[in-house]
Amino acid sequence: MDAQGRGRADNIDPADQWVLNPNTGEYELRLTPSAPQSGVPRPRRGSPANAGPGAGTRARRAPERESPATPGPDVPGPRRRRGAPAEPPPGRRKGRTKPKKSKAKKILLWTGGSMAFVLVAVSAAGYLYLKHLEGNVSTTDVGSAGKKGFSKDEAFNILIIGTDKRTGKGNEGYGDKGSVGHADTNILLHVSKDRTNATALSIPRDLIVDVPDCPTKQPDGSEKVVPGTQNVRFNTSLGQDGRDPGCTMRTVKAVTGISVDHFMMADFNAVKTLTSAVGGVDVCVAHAVNDKESHLKLPAGKSKVEGEQALAFVRTRHSFGNQGDLDRIKVQQQFLGSLMRKMSSSDTLTNPAKLISLAEAATKALTVDTGIGNVSTLKDVALELKKVPTKNITFTTVPVLDNPAEKVKATVVVNQSQAPAVFDAIKNDVSFTAVKQKEKKEKAEVAARLKGTRSAAADIRVDIYNGGAPGGSAQETLNWLQNTEGVPKSSQLGNADAPLSKTTVEYSPDQADQARKLADLMGLSASALKPGKSEKNSQGLPAIVLTLGKDFKGAGVSLTTPTKAPEVDKSTADKTVCAS
Repeated sequence: MDAQGRGRADNIDPADQWVLNPNTGEYELRLTPSAPQSGVPRPRRGSPANAGPGAGTRARRAPERESPATPGPDVPGPRRRRGAPAEPPPGRRKGRTKPKKSKAKKILLWTGGSMAFVLVAVSAAGYLYLKHLEGNVSTTDVGSAGKKGFSKDEAFNILIIGTDKRTGKGNEGYGDKGSVGHADTNILLHVSKDRTNATALSIPRDLIVDVPDCPTKQPDGSEKVVPGTQNVRFNTSLGQDGRDPGCTMRTVKAVTGISVDHFMMADFNAVKTLTSAVGGVDVCVAHAVNDKESHLKLPAGKSKVEGEQALAFVRTRHSFGNQGDLDRIKVQQQFLGSLMRKMSSSDTLTNPAKLISLAEAATKALTVDTGIGNVSTLKDVALELKKVPTKNITFTTVPVLDNPAEKVKATVVVNQSQAPAVFDAIKNDVSFTAVKQKEKKEKAEVAARLKGTRSAAADIRVDIYNGGAPGGSAQETLNWLQNTEGVPKSSQLGNADAPLSKTTVEYSPDQADQARKLADLMGLSASALKPGKSEKNSQGLPAIVLTLGKDFKGAGVSLTTPTKAPEVDKSTADKTVCAS
């Protein structure tokens, strides 16, 4: 840079680099142009508009400095840049300067400029940190076993898997070092559509199930189908024969009828890192524990555990209840409830160090499906879950019975007299806790659709479509309505244009009495009735449209959804329960 260039740079006040953009109303940073500039120097600030070449070329004149007092004999006068006119006499500036205001404005501009730099730096750092966290997350493509994305406007089901895999840093020294990583702990977390409640359903690892055939993605991009097995422990749905978490998701669907949208999987080390990140988790035991197998030592009453001690707490089985897996599940539920309270506490949420530590630990600990495999989506999931009050997060377990085929009781089977009601409540988004019902007016209007007169079955004119039910369901329903229920004016017209999750009855206002009668016959709730338009049947007469959805269970099987959850052995995330 030549002397002339240095002179210009030295004379630019930082505040003068921020210029008001008239198009946006915002101050913008105006750096020294890189294009060749005129060799004629600019006048000093405060020079008259006609003081010489270059005057008046700036987009905005900076505020004036406060004029110094006249220098005394020992004080040198202000330096004048070469080529610039001399300062005008003091009297020439009368009426133009407001020293205090202009200084304040300059300070404001300088401060605003610094703040803008800070904001830009923070934004850039935030972006880079998110990309860093992105690199921590491990993903598995489970194909059609889960959803491709996450919706904030729907209920969702996430299968939380705790694997007993012993390989990897931090997992040495726990039992069978050769474990391929079975589904040791399994919790199906259902979050309601209105976010008023959630249900965490534990699935025992020793539950006897049929594991279905499972397509799995191979490292080279190909797909391999792992054959299913019958009458095996649930925990073999992962790891065994190369099964991935998608196989566990499919097994949950086969056992419960509940579709799993996503999974989150963690190993032993995750318990240690997550509890350390939040500064420990409060637990309670009814009696002192000194477990030789898990190495857990706790006095009776409340304690705080983290790291190795936290892992020992969730692994301990022989010190609680009947020393079986079902009692350990209750201890794990207590632990998770406490962890949820700690993660959502103000002590954590207002502590930047804890939040960063938690973000690092969580992203490094988790393996998730590709549908939620980026940090922004995981953040969305966490924020949706945070909306649910802890008092309405219910922990319960699949109702089971001892396996009747065993003399020495080691495994369990689904209790078919109790479990279906639990599964139906979750499928139909019914809370296991008392919650304030939202949109009461809308619910009352829906319920009113079933109120009123009913036509005779013989007067119902209906066209039947298959909208997601098993193949042949429309014909089955047609035969049942005509031959069993006396609905001769019914027709089967094939598949619907698009699949539906729920069976629906669409009708015009003058067919409401027919729709109500059909709902009675089909066992449909008021929400299945959709006032709208009828269609013309093959004779050109108006007909109700019955579309069988994915919830269809067979002709004559009621589709009325439960409005109240069954009584179950449960706990909620807001309360501390002492393990005994």
